[in-house]
Amino acid sequence: MASTARRRNLSTTLTAVAIALTGTLSAAPASGGQTAEQRTKPTIVLVHGAWADASSWNGEVSLLRRAGYTVRAIGNPLENLTTDAQTVQDFLKTIKGPIVLAGHSYGGSVITNAAQGVGNVKALVYVDAAAPAVGETTARLSGPTSVLTKGSPADLYDAVPYANAPSKASALYLKQDVFVTKFASSVRHDQALGLWATQRAATTVAFNTPSKYAAWKTIPSWYFISTGDQIITPDSEKAMARRAGSKVTLYKGGSHLTLVSDPAAVTKVIQSAAASVH
Repeated sequence: MASTARRRNLSTTLTAVAIALTGTLSAAPASGGQTAEQRTKPTIVLVHGAWADASSWNGEVSLLRRAGYTVRAIGNPLENLTTDAQTVQDFLKTIKGPIVLAGHSYGGSVITNAAQGVGNVKALVYVDAAAPAVGETTARLSGPTSVLTKGSPADLYDAVPYANAPSKASALYLKQDVFVTKFASSVRHDQALGLWATQRAATTVAFNTPSKYAAWKTIPSWYFISTGDQIITPDSEKAMARRAGSKVTLYKGGSHLTLVSDPAAVTKVIQSAAASVH
């Protein structure tokens, strides 16, 4: 009888374990670890601009993930608008389901081209960014009162050669004073110095390559404009937003790096764009 009791106890235990495992498996997220909530939301793809890298979106990535979004901040080569856009487009084509595509600064030019012909990009978000028309270069869109327009190249940049560069092309780094006091004026001084030290160079070719496409003509767009931006001026951004028919958020103050100094404000606009996607 003792042997029979032990067999019954063992059977009961195994049944309980099986039930527990079944419950665990049924509760586990499917589709590459996504939750059901994430599968009903668009994927957010963030593209950084010149003199920055994907980490400039760290604040937004954290907030968007907390809100249940799948979000990717990807590398932008900063070499040539046409090939940079192709790099981003190739990434977009790996994503299933709707996409909200956001670009900061020169990254706005990149998303304007990368989204062309990618049917699941449902919204564009420009964050203190350029949004060129066909034939326009990023360099032309800073605005007449921009620091980049008024300053001489020698005062603005440290220009260095780079491998396989076209004739007369250079890689440009912003000088420390320009970066800290103009580019990142809304960021804490010590943090701005760190960002200056780790900036990625952007080439002259990237700024002077004409845009081949204007995806904002067919894709709804949102525009976040910092009134304190000294790199792409608010007036220039307002003009680009008007012709794109963008939904505009005017942020009082800030700088060209408001996405770093106030990621919550930028995230709110990205979420507004995402909420429009069904």
